[in-house]
Order: sequence, then structure tokens, then C-alpha cells
Amino acid sequence: MSESLHIICPACQSKNRVPLDRLEAGPVCGRCKQPLFRGKPVEVDSTGFRRLIEHSEQPVLVDFWAPWCGPCVSMAPQLAAATTRLEPQVRVAKIDIQAHQDIGAEFRIQSIPTLALFHGGRELARQQGAMGANDIVRFAAEALS
Repeated sequence: MSESLHIICPACQSKNRVPLDRLEAGPVCGRCKQPLFRGKPVEVDSTGFRRLIEHSEQPVLVDFWAPWCGPCVSMAPQLAAATTRLEPQVRVAKIDIQAHQDIGAEFRIQSIPTLALFHGGRELARQQGAMGANDIVRFAAEALS
């Protein structure tokens, strides 16, 4: 039997066991039948954020942002471009800390945009400020090495 990962569905937040050799094959959720990877960042609320961080066995790169933040808005297309290169090895998520202030406070987000990489329920690395797609991919790769 091949090794597998628990992947959280971005649509229904159910946990899916996906064999490693099937990650690149466009897996779908066993519950809602939606794609597990969509080639764009997953927008999460506080509950979805916690579920991703605590229950996914894949690394999760989180963009802490707010809609009024100019650099956050300008970085959004760069994050989307980076997502197409990082998935399915890394889940990319966004959380609006204006709407979900509990997460911003809990993780002591003092400047946005802030990228943080989580794996196994813990934060591995953090970077503040807007970044280009290549820099986002490099940040994730270096944090995982």
C-alpha cells in the first residue's frame, strides 16, 4: 500500500486520505466530489483556518491580509500565480484578519500582508510584506528544506 496524506477539502472541509502517487492526478473530495486542488488560494474563515492547520498533513502557506490593505491587494495575483506552482505539495490559503480578528490576535499578526508556513500544526516560518510569485515559492521551499 502506498503512503498517503490527509488533505482537507476546500469546499466542505472534510478530511480526505489521498495516496501520494495520486496527488498530481486531480483528486476530488470523497464527500462533496469537488476538486481538492483548484489552482488558486483557498479563502478560509477562523474555523477553516484551524481545520487546515491542525488536520491537514500537507504544509499550508497562509496569507494574512485585509481588503483595505493596498499591498495585500496588489500581492493577490502574485499569490495566485505562486499557488499554481506550489499545489498540490503545499496548500495555499488566505484569511482576512479584519473579518477574523481572533486569528490575527492569536497569531500576533502586526503587519500585513504576512505569509506564514505551517506544517504538523506548527508555524515553521513567517515573512512580512508584499512579495512576487517567485519570492513566495522560494520562501515556501526554503522553509520546508
